[in-house]
Amino acid sequence: MLKKTRILVMGATGQVGGAVLSELAGQPTVDVVAAARKVEKADHLGVPVVYLDLDKFETFAPALQGVDSIFMATGYTVDMLRQSKDLVNAAKRAGVTYIVHLGACGDDDTQVAHYGWHQFIERYIEWSGIRFTHLRPEIFMQNLLGYGGESYVNNGVIKHYVGAARLSWVDCEDVAAVAAACLLDPDTQAGRTYRLGYEAKTYYELAEAFAEALGKPFSYEPQPPADFLRNVLAAGAEPAYMKCVFDSYTDLTNGKDIGADETFDNFHAITGRQPKTIAQFAIKHAARFQY
Repeated sequence: MLKKTRILVMGATGQVGGAVLSELAGQPTVDVVAAARKVEKADHLGVPVVYLDLDKFETFAPALQGVDSIFMATGYTVDMLRQSKDLVNAAKRAGVTYIVHLGACGDDDTQVAHYGWHQFIERYIEWSGIRFTHLRPEIFMQNLLGYGGESYVNNGVIKHYVGAARLSWVDCEDVAAVAAACLLDPDTQAGRTYRLGYEAKTYYELAEAFAEALGKPFSYEPQPPADFLRNVLAAGAEPAYMKCVFDSYTDLTNGKDIGADETFDNFHAITGRQPKTIAQFAIKHAARFQY
């Protein structure tokens, strides 16, 4: 009998990590383990859970024992740099052979600071010698449900901080589908970098798509990026990372081209299905958007 691949899924109680678990559920060739900082919050996941706190190095080795592959996701703070370096080092010592890393938007020439932080992590994984696949999702559709402690769609009015910029959108579940496909077939997928974004819309166009899908009026009211920074910091978000987000929102509001509207055609080849559309997302989450 062939040995099953043991996959550690980080961020298992989050939107992407949780969806990765769902994608891998029932796959006969893998054993899946969820990593959690608060184990009790992961008891409902239906898979074994190990304790992993990225700020506690002593938790790394026990969590990685026997692990072959990792779905790697870190918190969106500047601490991701230190945490990821320590994790990759520990993974190498533990004999991990493959990492699927959840990064951020942008091409290699991006000047958006926090996108670049993720790319430093990519390079460190490559330097380690562990096989890898890098995922660079564009803007998550799930951000429309809330981000940084804010809800962006209320009573048919969408408020955001990027002016009339056009953004490329992807559903978290589709990111998870790509991650799972890679984890199940590292021989094919190792060494690749996938940018994931499949429908480009401004928030004005997004409001029109919501109105058509849900049969009610929606409108967009652009907000000053300074309001974003003030609100997320008041909600307790990490200042260094959110300052980077603020800077990118300012660039977008001012019309600077940072490549935020690029779309890609790789999803079907990786997963065998089509990516979700904004309209499908709106219908699926209609209860959150109705008024």
